[in-house]
Amino acid sequence: MSRAFVKEQEDASAEELPGRLISEHPNLVTKEGLRQIEAEVKRLTAEHAAAQAAEDRTLAAATARDLRYWTSRLQSAEVVTPPPDPDHVHFGSTVTIARDDGRRQTFRIVGEDEAEPAKGTIPYVAPLARALVGRAVGDVVRLGDGEVEVLEVS
Repeated sequence: MSRAFVKEQEDASAEELPGRLISEHPNLVTKEGLRQIEAEVKRLTAEHAAAQAAEDRTLAAATARDLRYWTSRLQSAEVVTPPPDPDHVHFGSTVTIARDDGRRQTFRIVGEDEAEPAKGTIPYVAPLARALVGRAVGDVVRLGDGEVEVLEVS
């Protein structure tokens, strides 16, 4: 097989990559999450235009795929305004819990695309977030084989 034939196949496959998977859950976002999505669409639009201008098919395909994903997420975004009841856990709450092994953890419940557990945010669809929504300070929740107590909600 000649190298020219292989190169032609690579170029053809770079023209469009399969789409990124989109969650089946509603696209709930915080106000900050919406701004993040908007910034990502803006960044990718510029990056895609630059890739096309440079005739970089591989980068153009990658940015086109990501741009399709983020544009879809922007169109389906539902900004959730926190309810006036700060005493109960809800979407957008910052929650501090105590695990039964003595560990304390603080995190904020956010949309799927804005969640970064290492930075203290978890998606509203995570089992822990689902178990805590509607709970108040002092409530103890069974989670897996253990329990967690809600220490603080803000």
